Order: sequence, then structure tokens, then C-alpha cells
Amino acid sequence: MNSIFKKEIHTEIDIDARPDAVWDVLVDLASYPDWNPMVKKASGEVRVGERLRLHYEPEGQKKRTFKPLLLVVEPGRELRWQGQPGMRLLFESEHIYILKETPEGKTHLDHDMIFYGLLIPPVKRLIEKASRKPFNDLNRAMKERVEGKNEERESLRRGFCS
Repeated sequence: MNSIFKKEIHTEIDIDARPDAVWDVLVDLASYPDWNPMVKKASGEVRVGERLRLHYEPEGQKKRTFKPLLLVVEPGRELRWQGQPGMRLLFESEHIYILKETPEGKTHLDHDMIFYGLLIPPVKRLIEKASRKPFNDLNRAMKERVEGKNEERESLRRGFCS
């Protein structure tokens, strides 16, 4: 639930692959330039307490580099980072990916961002406008990347089993 000093962006998508396959794409930072429309370059060690280096370049927006702090790294389940530590109480964010396996063996991805702090009230609409489309674009690109990799694996498996 949103409060006056908090803005949440929630997006979601279903991916025709198991969570471990989605996780592999999500944490393969070196491959981001090949598929990620929001983060054109990424580096760092995906481990709790580490900082990533993300070059954020969504279409039509100012390019920025972030150094988020990893808060949760649960392979196949959740990746969460704190946006730009250092502006405590004024403006902060958490970026969250939660992967849930469906009964059909697919993945339901919840992709969220929570912004909070004293500077949030005057920028809530701007946050919504600047965030929702790039998040949905990233979700679709991830789905295409993961499902394409699954098709490649199946083709290779069929080739070896023939």
C-alpha cells in the first residue's frame, strides 16, 4: 500500500521456463547488453552485501550509472537491491525481482520498485511515468531471452538424442 512518502511500481509477467533458467539470465550481468533495454551494461558480483555497477539507459531518458547494494540473493527465488544508498530519509529505492514457480513448471516474475523518503510526494507522478514502461519493456525482453535460450537447449537436446 502506498503512503504519502512511498511509491510502489509493480509489474509482472509469466515466462515459459523454470525459475532457475530465469535466474540464470537475470544474474548474467555480462549479457545485459545483448537483451536488456533498461540496463545497457552491468558488472559486479551477485552476492549479498556487494555493489553492482549498472548503466541505466532506458529509451528517451537520461543515462545514469547506479551502484546498488545487494540486499537479497536467493538463487531461483529473489534478487533485491537498494537503489543508491546514501540519501537516507530523503530519497531511496529498492528494486525487487521475485520468481515463483507455477504448477505448470513455468515462472511468474514479480518485478517491483519501491521508492520512499521525504522527497517522494512531489515526484510520484514522474516516478510512475518514468518507470512503468521501461519495467514492462525489460520484462518482455527477459521473457524473450529466457524462452529463446530454452528453445536452444531443447534443440540441442533433441539433436543429441536422435
